[in-house]
Amino acid sequence: MPELPEVETTRRGIAPYSEGETVERLVVRESRLRWPVPQRLPQRICGQQISSVERRAKYLLFRTGAGSLLVHLGMSGSMRVVDPQQVPGKHDHIDIVLQSGACLRYHDPRRFGCFLWLEPGEQHPLLAHLGPEPLGKDFDGDLLYRLSRGRSGPVKSFIMDGKVVVGVGNIYANEVLFLSGIHPRRPAGRVSLTRYRLLAERIKSVLTMAIDQGGTTLRDFVGGDGRPGYFAQQLYVYGRAGKPCKRCGGALREIRLGQRSTVFCVTCQR
Repeated sequence: MPELPEVETTRRGIAPYSEGETVERLVVRESRLRWPVPQRLPQRICGQQISSVERRAKYLLFRTGAGSLLVHLGMSGSMRVVDPQQVPGKHDHIDIVLQSGACLRYHDPRRFGCFLWLEPGEQHPLLAHLGPEPLGKDFDGDLLYRLSRGRSGPVKSFIMDGKVVVGVGNIYANEVLFLSGIHPRRPAGRVSLTRYRLLAERIKSVLTMAIDQGGTTLRDFVGGDGRPGYFAQQLYVYGRAGKPCKRCGGALREIRLGQRSTVFCVTCQR
């Protein structure tokens, strides 16, 4: 699934082609996404100027004077800038064609994404209860420590909870816990303030590095310009079960937590 760095990479890739441009038409070839594409969506957005392309958690928001287009890339989706004359593929479900001649093409083999419309000032339920952005000023180790008190669940599940902090998906949760020396199964309420402060810093640094390098290349993900991300070359543990730890040389172990693959080092993480 595209995680926060992949979505931010997409936003940065398409924003220069979108912001200040007017939507000429919206082509919906397949409306059966995770939630059906609203029938009146083309009428609502066509003729509107996109004032900005923003990101909230893993959602993209195309702001216009009439409202906002809310987009989620789902499990395998991507959005790229293409020539509108380019013949769409089997899984190219939606085009946002701009008067400039550029086309934002949404590709989603599994159809788990969404295209929804928000009226001005509307707070959509999908966004209503999200936690702070991990790269924002409202997120730090002190916040994690306060929210974790009394929690007995695994710390990995805790930092992946979107109500605690958004955008720390499975790949990056594996990585930041390794870099912080914290065992993924450790109860969230038994992690000290000092370790949470380190963990918060690792979350910020890893996500920033991933964004700078274009995200993580996994299956179908490509950035807004069609180029894959390269952060996968920097992964310490994710996808490396059974391979030697880059720090101590011991074999990395894989378990399942919350139905997600979890890889860690039994020596380096406590």
